[in-house]
Amino acid sequence: MIKAVVCGAGGRMGKRIISLIGDSEDVRLAGAIERSGSPYIGLDAGENAGAGRLGIGITDNLDLLTDLADVIIDFTEPTAAIEHVRVSREKMLGVVIGTTGFSGRELDEISDAARIIPIVISPNMSIGINLIFKVIDDIARRLSKDYDIEIVEAHHRLKKDAPSGTAMRMARILAGARGLDLDKTGVYSRKGMIGERGKDEIGIQTIRAGDIVGEHTVIFGGTGERIEVTHKAHSRDNFAKGAIIAASWLAKKDPGLYDMMDVLGLRTK
Repeated sequence: MIKAVVCGAGGRMGKRIISLIGDSEDVRLAGAIERSGSPYIGLDAGENAGAGRLGIGITDNLDLLTDLADVIIDFTEPTAAIEHVRVSREKMLGVVIGTTGFSGRELDEISDAARIIPIVISPNMSIGINLIFKVIDDIARRLSKDYDIEIVEAHHRLKKDAPSGTAMRMARILAGARGLDLDKTGVYSRKGMIGERGKDEIGIQTIRAGDIVGEHTVIFGGTGERIEVTHKAHSRDNFAKGAIIAASWLAKKDPGLYDMMDVLGLRTK
């Protein structure tokens, strides 16, 4: 049985992972972490997640739990996640990272740590979204460049980063499929007399409203027809289940930087 510590135990994703981990045949909860000063410190992780008492208190000290764990599951925020990666590297533990919004420097540090420990990092742990990653890559390679590409993403009003990590992953996949540099072709807002759309533009548009769990649509707009590929998450359970699957998969892997395409066997050789 693989022992997992969940970081971000009081958050939306952390609570769903803790609630669902009991259904796994391969992974069990070994500990729960929250930030220092969190009102969740000291609460039973299971009761806080609505899963019943588990006898595992939420703490703010990851060092105390590393001897009990095989893998860390992190859904926090970039600064905290990097600190958790540093502890995991020192203790030789695998890490599943669902946190988004990392800077380039932070991503470099994660890549460096992956030389020592196995890490799965993905902006979206959903099986459906990762299948869409594969599908849109194929579509973009097969369609001519006469088809314009736009991405529209929508999330709840409390989401802090924009565009979403999933939308940015989509944009990078699409730019790669067309041989484009996203830093030069990505367009994140339009206003005023902007002129005609550039042929190589990849638009990424953001909506924040209410309690939307997560919606992503990729539009391939041609003359006389439009292809839309859409994923709508109705709950966070699909993300939580994906993270648990990733934890089980990662525990058997050598050091390296992986994502959900690897976990699900969708990587094109």
